[in-house]
Amino acid sequence: MYFTEEVVIKKIVKAAVLLAAVAVLSAAAAVVLFRYFNTPQESSVTGKAVVFSVVPGDTVGSIADRLFEKRLIKSSAALRLYSRIMGSSGSFKIGSYRIEYGEKMNEIHDILIEGHQILYKVTIPEGWTFKRIGELLEEEGITNTSDFYKAVSDRELLSGLGIEADNAEGFLFPDTYLFQKDFPAERTVSFMIKNFFKNLDMIYPGYSALSFNELYQKIILASIVEREYRIAEEAPLIAGVFYNRLKNSMSLGSCATIAYIITDVEDKAHPSRITYDDLEIQSPYNTYINKGLPPGPIANPGKTALEAAFHPADTKYMFFVLEDPVTGRHKFTETYRDHLTAKNLYIKTK
Repeated sequence: MYFTEEVVIKKIVKAAVLLAAVAVLSAAAAVVLFRYFNTPQESSVTGKAVVFSVVPGDTVGSIADRLFEKRLIKSSAALRLYSRIMGSSGSFKIGSYRIEYGEKMNEIHDILIEGHQILYKVTIPEGWTFKRIGELLEEEGITNTSDFYKAVSDRELLSGLGIEADNAEGFLFPDTYLFQKDFPAERTVSFMIKNFFKNLDMIYPGYSALSFNELYQKIILASIVEREYRIAEEAPLIAGVFYNRLKNSMSLGSCATIAYIITDVEDKAHPSRITYDDLEIQSPYNTYINKGLPPGPIANPGKTALEAAFHPADTKYMFFVLEDPVTGRHKFTETYRDHLTAKNLYIKTK
């Protein structure tokens, strides 16, 4: 078909006008959407916050629906559309988030995509066993005991972190941690072990030159020191006494190991005092009837006990006994005769 030049020009102008109109409408629609996405949900409690959780199995639809139900966004469909435009439908991070009423929808979207989860503070005390740590973490909603105990005893996980032992007892560094709720147990254990070696490197930079057995022996001794000392200044002396006894093929005679047998091996209540019968308990952890160190740590030592085990006092002391039960001060002696004198004096003053 033949078109005159005038007709062609008219068609071009018409098409240009149509394209311009579409562009204007698209721009207008974009402005409307931008304003909608950036307009916060009206709320009478603006400034207050709620905890919103993204859980395994969540989709952009289920997340959008719950946000709408909680009156955090104006429309669940709008979040679906915005997520599709941004290409983020499968990128929402699992975790718990603090979201304020009155926040813009695109800001809420970014919070969930970027993974700005709420972190919860958990303090692991010095001298706790991994069993007690697991119970605390479960109470705080970080991870459950079953998964934590499995991770603590995961030989492949431990080997990858430089630990050639049956479990991570002794390597879970006591500290204040920030964890997400429902944090994977393997990552929890890994985080604590890495923190242990980070601190050990400051205490004893040459630890990597030790064989694992040499390192493990020091960790075992540090765990006993941890459960024996109450005054920080005495920790190196206690470590020095234990090293002296080991050198002289003497039993360590640590009441802390007896308490460990009762509470963690036999799963009984912590004794108010150690009896003579307790000293005869048949266990490789009994340092009264067995010479040398027990087969593994009896607790997770903190910085003071680790420093004592790696830098013990240079002393001739061979014995120590509690002198002041209030302060936890001990009496250190070189001979068994002096030790008995100090022990009898303590008994008389009780």
